[in-house]
Amino acid sequence: MLLVLLCLAQFMLIIDITVVQVALPSIGTDLGLDREALTWVVTTYTLCFGGLMVLGGRLADAFGARRMLMTGLAVFTLASLLCGLAPGGGALIAGRGLQGVGAALLSPAALATITGVFHGERRTRALAVWAAIGGTGAAVGVLLGGLLTAGPGWAWAFFVNVPVGLIVLAALPSFVPASTPSARRPLDLPGALLVTAATALLIYGLVSAGEAGWGTAALWLAASAVLYAVFVWVERVTEAPLMRAATMARRPVLSGTFVMLMATGLMLGLFFLSSLYLQRELGYGALETGLLFLPVAVAITLGAHLGGRLIGKVGGRPVAVGAFLLTAAGAALMTRVSPEAGVATTLLPGFVLAAFGIGPAFVTATATTMANVPPGEAGVASGVINTFHELGGSIGVAVVSSLAVGGFPAALAWCAGAAAVAAAVALGLVPPGRPAALVGHGHGHVQDPDHGPGHEPAQGHGHGHRHGHG
Repeated sequence: MLLVLLCLAQFMLIIDITVVQVALPSIGTDLGLDREALTWVVTTYTLCFGGLMVLGGRLADAFGARRMLMTGLAVFTLASLLCGLAPGGGALIAGRGLQGVGAALLSPAALATITGVFHGERRTRALAVWAAIGGTGAAVGVLLGGLLTAGPGWAWAFFVNVPVGLIVLAALPSFVPASTPSARRPLDLPGALLVTAATALLIYGLVSAGEAGWGTAALWLAASAVLYAVFVWVERVTEAPLMRAATMARRPVLSGTFVMLMATGLMLGLFFLSSLYLQRELGYGALETGLLFLPVAVAITLGAHLGGRLIGKVGGRPVAVGAFLLTAAGAALMTRVSPEAGVATTLLPGFVLAAFGIGPAFVTATATTMANVPPGEAGVASGVINTFHELGGSIGVAVVSSLAVGGFPAALAWCAGAAAVAAAVALGLVPPGRPAALVGHGHGHVQDPDHGPGHEPAQGHGHGHRHGHG
């Protein structure tokens, strides 16, 4: 029962990434939001989720997983209510940010609870279920977004979290054992705030470039670069940094963060463009859009499963290169969209192909990183990969939002080009050879069993795989 409750809580966090994609045009119409504001409705959640996630893991360590689990769930549930009641764009975006804060507290604490309560084979099975939430959540999210938006309205995409959150909140204390906080370590709050603020400025610059031009955007991008530089300095001098410079400099971590950044950026960027195109340009309803997105979500899951099998046979590098080439080909096919052409022969086949390519990229990012860093750095490395998963989605949506000002085919062509460049970079950056062991990738955390609840969690977005190769 404990695993069911924790997975239900995590399921809400995952659904809220994709459920909003289908509802975006309706939200824009009802609240009078333009492209720039709609971009923030998507990115604010993933920005706060990713930027504060490692800090959330530290807090679970310092104050106990049970306390952070309950706090995060309460914050997320309240924020969902505020989002549904939002009278305007500002209130909705603020609510989405608060949802992200709740998710950043809840997700690491939930994984810490699983790894602390379950042991041996039961832990392996629990982690497999946890990891599988990712692909299922993405699929259910797009369908649920269409059903709710077409039925009672987009606000119910948020309201639906409230009864679920309250039920889980009421039931959890009976099943979650009281956790003993570990020895207090300094919390790198300045680091967490700096990396979140720097990424927020980066996103603002990218989003504003669509209308204001790149001259104005360059100022925001420069300010972002300054904050990132300050963040690097803080991480070098602080006693307990969020991200250790030595770990970040390792090639497996660099390649993993790059692959994760590009994969999530392309995935959420393509969802964003397709949702707006189908509903604003072609006049599709929310339910039709959700149903069209269903094979796309399934393709991501199937691609992740295939990637998990191939990495053990041919290694991470060819899988990453092939994944991005498939994504590039799919996005190129999507550029044939036009109001006169049928969606079933232009947009959808390309999107399914691109999604099928993105799945293996997710698995590669986590597996090659975790198999190539020393055990003592596994927690830090997985925390970094997690962070770039969420931030990559924020940046990707911001970029395509500005590119869409020049037309949807042009924005899709840029996505195809970015995927092709990612394939070339992966060819030289991803470590060669087969990983000795694969650590799963799901948009639920997968933590090294040798690390207790007080270590940074690993998270991803796709399906989880844990294979051993001798």
